[in-house]
Amino acid sequence: MTTEHVREYAPEHTPRLAWAKQAPEAYKAMVKLDAAAAQGLDPVINELVKIRASQLNHCAFCLDMHTKDALAQGETVERIVQLSAWEESKHFYTEKELAAIELTEAVTVLTDGFVPDEVYEKAAKHFDERELGHLIAAITVINAWNRFAVTTRMVPGHYKPGDFK
Repeated sequence: MTTEHVREYAPEHTPRLAWAKQAPEAYKAMVKLDAAAAQGLDPVINELVKIRASQLNHCAFCLDMHTKDALAQGETVERIVQLSAWEESKHFYTEKELAAIELTEAVTVLTDGFVPDEVYEKAAKHFDERELGHLIAAITVINAWNRFAVTTRMVPGHYKPGDFK
């Protein structure tokens, strides 16, 4: 005999504003900026950056989206899970990925001492100037997306990879 346990989850919250519909020009500009930032940047690093910034910003919508995108691109569950504790699980990442993750934290949490020289210099050792420019752009763009999603209370859980392509 098996007993089936049914979980009763909390109800979904209601978004405050469908900002993409209310400000379509800004939304379209963000999509273009996001695509431009990603050019020349390793797609794995781009997703790690998006996930880590979204963790720091508590953006559930973007976490849902970018973990699904990363998995669809072949990223492992283990590396995604460990990203929230990357400082204690560095062995899951390359030195280049770690430099990008550390720079992501510094740019995302600017009030914790700005971007320290040693963090920037570490990233500069692993990324040529063009890549570094795109990395900084990608970090900045995901932080902007996080702020739109958190402020308007976008609802996570419904995204499927490729929905916004």
